[in-house]
Amino acid sequence: MIRRMAFQVIEKELFSFDFAMNKNLTKIGLIAAGLMNIGGVLIFSRAFTNLTINNTDPVVMSNFGLLMIIVWGLAYLGAATINTNIKWLVATFALEKLVYVAVWIIWLSQNSLPQLYSQDLFAGIFYSIYGVNDFVFMLFFGRVFLFQHSQE
Repeated sequence: MIRRMAFQVIEKELFSFDFAMNKNLTKIGLIAAGLMNIGGVLIFSRAFTNLTINNTDPVVMSNFGLLMIIVWGLAYLGAATINTNIKWLVATFALEKLVYVAVWIIWLSQNSLPQLYSQDLFAGIFYSIYGVNDFVFMLFFGRVFLFQHSQE
């Protein structure tokens, strides 16, 4: 009971905007997240041929790392087809996005975006926006989790 009330307070304070987190909105958000992951990687990496993205962060953004971002996108698309409670799945998605946001912030603190733009426009845009994109979807996934948790 206390835990449920705590989640309701957190939900109210963190997400004070008033709209129904219905299944349709959740589905649309999951599809958008999937398309952003898949489309973003394929466009900005030029279908895995943009070596500047790989060389700029060879651990996280290797072609294998980029492929895994696409796999996460496929997972979001798959989750959009589930019509039952997916709160723990979206909690996992929120955690995954949190990791990417943290890595992006660390990357920004240790690297130069203007220098990257001078090497490759697409790589510059990619590294400028991927953390913001992941932050927005992290909030969305967190909102879905809190909403579904409060419905139990």
